[in-house]
Amino acid sequence: MVPYESPLALGLRANLGQFSLLVLVNGFVGAMVGLERSILPAIAETEFHLAARTAILSFIVVFGVVKALTNYVAGRLSDRVGRKAVLVAGWLVAVPVPFMLMWAPSWNWVLAANVLLGASQGLTWSTTVIMKIDLAGLARRGLAMGLNEFAGYFALAGAALATGYVAAGYGLRPEPFYLGVVFVSVGLGLSAFVVRETRHHADAESKLHGELPPEGMPSQREVFWRTSLVDRNLSSVSQAGLVNNLNDGMAWGLFPLVFAAAGMNLEQIGTLAAIYPATWGLAQILTGAWSDRVGRKWLIASGMWVQAGAIAAIAVAPGFAGFAAAAALLGLGTAMVYPTLLAAIGDVAHPSWRASSVGVYRLWRDLGYAIGAIVAGATADAMGLSAAMWLVAALTFASGMIVAGRMRETPRRP
Repeated sequence: MVPYESPLALGLRANLGQFSLLVLVNGFVGAMVGLERSILPAIAETEFHLAARTAILSFIVVFGVVKALTNYVAGRLSDRVGRKAVLVAGWLVAVPVPFMLMWAPSWNWVLAANVLLGASQGLTWSTTVIMKIDLAGLARRGLAMGLNEFAGYFALAGAALATGYVAAGYGLRPEPFYLGVVFVSVGLGLSAFVVRETRHHADAESKLHGELPPEGMPSQREVFWRTSLVDRNLSSVSQAGLVNNLNDGMAWGLFPLVFAAAGMNLEQIGTLAAIYPATWGLAQILTGAWSDRVGRKWLIASGMWVQAGAIAAIAVAPGFAGFAAAAALLGLGTAMVYPTLLAAIGDVAHPSWRASSVGVYRLWRDLGYAIGAIVAGATADAMGLSAAMWLVAALTFASGMIVAGRMRETPRRP
């Protein structure tokens, strides 16, 4: 039984029960993406005989576009109807996904499953982020986001590793996707029957924050443009999030093909596919809290540069050990960036429109999946896998330069 917290209590300690529960729920959210992480490119090649990289990566394009648009809707709905209803709706959308993946008779069924998976992820992951920001209050947002993203991406890594090993032992389908039935059942049950609404925590923080600026509550259009272009901090965060997921989309779709081309077997590919998100997930516990102490700007900029170096290292790595070391470095760079970006949004956006701003940020961030898959796939088809990775490394480095030149340090409140 989760202990009751006062609706006016802010902070991780005061809301430990519900916060811990939401960390667990986000673990199951991340595990649903991990189902596809190591084996779907292999299914595309061996079962559906797709050869072009852009065709193989089409599932990431579909996933990214739908997730991005749903993120935007989820932020607005969370402000209007509450967080819990959006969370439960997201899990309901995910129910058919593992069954569609295990029995898909054509690639179009896989794409349809990724439409549902993208919508589910947009609703569930966005809402767990918003709810944790609600509960954490003013002082520990970086730590809160680090714990949230740790749960999601460490579980993603575990699911990627597990599906790789199950596929090596039993085949690519249907056995690896049985795990998804468990993930969606437990996630839906916890969200529907144990998680509680947190919007009243945001209301309490609004009172501590003070009145809105003289211009009053911004419209959704104003929030969109402020987060996308006008505000130096919010727009810097949005472009960095987009490029971060651009390189993650490339990693998701091309790394298994790069590893296979280098002679790695399914177990090795599953292990390598897990190292990157596992390092990312674990390190976020430290990097999120670190950003509360040292600030957001330079952790974001340097994290983008570390990612760029890691992608370049994978492009020239000679074998399993080199791939593993570079994947771990990529995970570390992503951990420096990912929770820090979300914490920076929480620093800048007023609690009364923060969920909407998070939705806009996550719209741009997850469009990076689609853009990364298109750019990387088209470049790989035209110039080869190595050229695609070098291009993405260059874009990632440039994004860090934009943060360094445009972003100001965000305010840290006691």
